[in-house]
Amino acid sequence: MPKVNHDILRWARETAGLSLEEAVGKLNIHDSTSASAVDRLTALEVGDTAPTRPMLLKMAKQYHRPLLTFYMSAPPRQGSRGQDFRTLPPGHSRSEEALLDALIRNVQARQGLVKAILEDEEDIEPLPFINSMNMSDGVEMVLASLKDILQLELDEFRSQSSPSEAFSLLRDTVESTGVFVLLIGNLGSHHTAIDVETFRGFALADELAPFIIINDQDAHSAWSFTLLHEFVHLMLGQTGVSGARAEIAVEQFCNDVAGEFLLPRQEIQAIGVDEGTDIAQALEAISDFAQARNVSSSMVTYKLFRGNMISHNKWVDLSRQFRRLWIEGRMEKRRKSRDQQGGGPNYFVVRRHRVGNTLINFVDRMMASGAVTTTKAGQILGVKPSKVPTLIDTGKAI
Repeated sequence: MPKVNHDILRWARETAGLSLEEAVGKLNIHDSTSASAVDRLTALEVGDTAPTRPMLLKMAKQYHRPLLTFYMSAPPRQGSRGQDFRTLPPGHSRSEEALLDALIRNVQARQGLVKAILEDEEDIEPLPFINSMNMSDGVEMVLASLKDILQLELDEFRSQSSPSEAFSLLRDTVESTGVFVLLIGNLGSHHTAIDVETFRGFALADELAPFIIINDQDAHSAWSFTLLHEFVHLMLGQTGVSGARAEIAVEQFCNDVAGEFLLPRQEIQAIGVDEGTDIAQALEAISDFAQARNVSSSMVTYKLFRGNMISHNKWVDLSRQFRRLWIEGRMEKRRKSRDQQGGGPNYFVVRRHRVGNTLINFVDRMMASGAVTTTKAGQILGVKPSKVPTLIDTGKAI
């Protein structure tokens, strides 16, 4: 192996969002009789001492980088996450941004493998709806195009037994158009979970292999809205990341199209909430209305605001209340889950749900034709190669 460039050690730590003090804790570096833990790591980063292989393995894990990265001749150029459509809250965590960058790198690598395979297919055609619309076309025209592409009746969506089932129907519909939809909210463990304020969705607008990533840390009832929001980004030909706040024009535009698809404006009068409605009464009325239509209370509240039924301040207040109630409910579910016997859901069932049937079936076909090795299949699906056959078989069984 070539010698490690010490500049890469510093670059990898900094792009992981870690200070020297934070890194020594994660790398389990301790004070010695002659130097502090921070000084020992600094010595590695300035080239005074060379890292051992076990230390490089620790760095690869904690900095979310492949081991081979540390043997490159120089730090790579900053990768592109596409456009950044987010408005971040004050004091946003640098470590959260580092996790997001690692997640997007992972998605882009997987999408690149899929695209390379598709490019070798003789009868592959570019998807016509990618980059087919502009904001200047207006919400109504883009909405009409979206409905024409998906061919999904709103009544069918609402007739599903739960928001999760409604999302599954919408996801299947979207994936039937050629888009791969993945649920990813961390880098493989709950310790690396990315908050919705940092990232709610990511669209990769490619004409052969478009990907949509939804942060599964968000409420299940919000997934459908996010999926449609990101699909509109694909229609606009935009690759980029969206957050929880829609304060720039394009985010409001995508929200308006997605919101009008799920809840036409003429229905918001039936909610019975306006600026003068008591907060407690508004929370109950909005929640009941949303549950009956398999959408999130936050989306309904947003529609009330965009429809001038409530003020900005009331929208913010209601949104915070719904966020608090959701967090409390999620914590209660986790407590109950810990108290239950028999463990959680099957690993492969959970993984299949996150990856999606379309990507699993694609990999299955490509492996059968010899176009994909088990190693590449594992990279695309985000699992170890040894788990690929079971994951595929689980997908077939369900």
